Amino acid sequence: MIYGFGECELDLARYQLRRAGAEIPVEPQVFDVLALLIRERERVVPKEEILDAVWGDRFVSESALTSRIKAVRRAIGDDGRRQQLIRTVHGRGYQFVGHVDERGPAPADGGGPPPQQIRFCTARDGVRLAYATLGEGPPLVKAAHWLSHLDYDWESPVWRHWLVELSRRFRLVRYDERGCGLSDWDIPRFSFDDWVDDLETVVDTVGLDRFPLLGLSQGGPVAIAYAVRHPERVSHLVLLGSYAQGRRKRAQSTEQLELAQARIDMVRLAWGRPDPTYRQMFVARFLPEGTQDEWRAFDELQRRSTSPANAWRFLDQFDDIDVTELAARVTAPTLIMCARHEPDEVFEQSRILASLIPGSRLVPLDSCNHLLPERDPAWRQFLAEIDAFLEVPTERPGG
Repeated sequence: MIYGFGECELDLARYQLRRAGAEIPVEPQVFDVLALLIRERERVVPKEEILDAVWGDRFVSESALTSRIKAVRRAIGDDGRRQQLIRTVHGRGYQFVGHVDERGPAPADGGGPPPQQIRFCTARDGVRLAYATLGEGPPLVKAAHWLSHLDYDWESPVWRHWLVELSRRFRLVRYDERGCGLSDWDIPRFSFDDWVDDLETVVDTVGLDRFPLLGLSQGGPVAIAYAVRHPERVSHLVLLGSYAQGRRKRAQSTEQLELAQARIDMVRLAWGRPDPTYRQMFVARFLPEGTQDEWRAFDELQRRSTSPANAWRFLDQFDDIDVTELAARVTAPTLIMCARHEPDEVFEQSRILASLIPGSRLVPLDSCNHLLPERDPAWRQFLAEIDAFLEVPTERPGG
């Protein structure tokens, strides 16, 4: 849906505010406040309702709402004195009073993701792995990470734009990790070597000889290990938000070890509860600047992608990952990207990887999001770096 008013357009599908045809960058909460007021423009929206809808269970003061209203007015060419578009009803709330036209979304270049083909292959220990290919052109293999679901990712605002953009550039090969998504959930064990073997199984099944490899988060260490095991097959290595050592391995104090264990225990005890409060710890960690829609979508992804029993087993294994020795043996050209303001010292881990992998290049992204939303300026920077590193042609089919 696109709302048009004056010289402005609010594009809900693309999370864009445009004024006189130019995109106006706004904070996620500013976008959400404006969208809510326009949707409910037939009435005065109470302040409490706006706070609940935009910030959810997070505690914020009324001054936070006031500052967002000021930012909205500034972005759309209004102000508190004229109130031509947003009217303040003192003691109650706010109402959008401008004339609004509603229309369908503008067609995106190339539309949505092309049709994907989901198939299954069998790992050495009998675990069935779901994998999918979509797009045309040169291959790009995405090493699996947890919290993925080959089918639901298409519906999710967390991942959909990844599929759209990457499949425009490449024949994208991705798969659900054992214990996740459409792959087998009831499995005898999790181990780092199993994850590397599973990547090997998928690549062999698809029939790829040489290809660039993309590793996000915990998929990064798996991609590193595969690149060392098969240097002749990995043409380029791209890492985003990844790490050399899991939390237990990099802990430097008893307190850090206890905190890592507490995180695992909380997932073990609370992941399966209907109340999303405990799962939102991960939402806040991966999408600290996410909209409420993105937070809800990510919580749904967590519920759909794995079981409570598997969730804590994943974390338990992640915390013991250590590829510091393997990283020094990578021979493929390597691009490392990470949001500069990520919590949990993730940027420091990316810096360590860059110091270990010979000839690698580190690109800091100006963001705090682990998973880059489409409206995050760092998302476009990520794509530009990929295009340059993998020498993607400027003119692409459907582009």
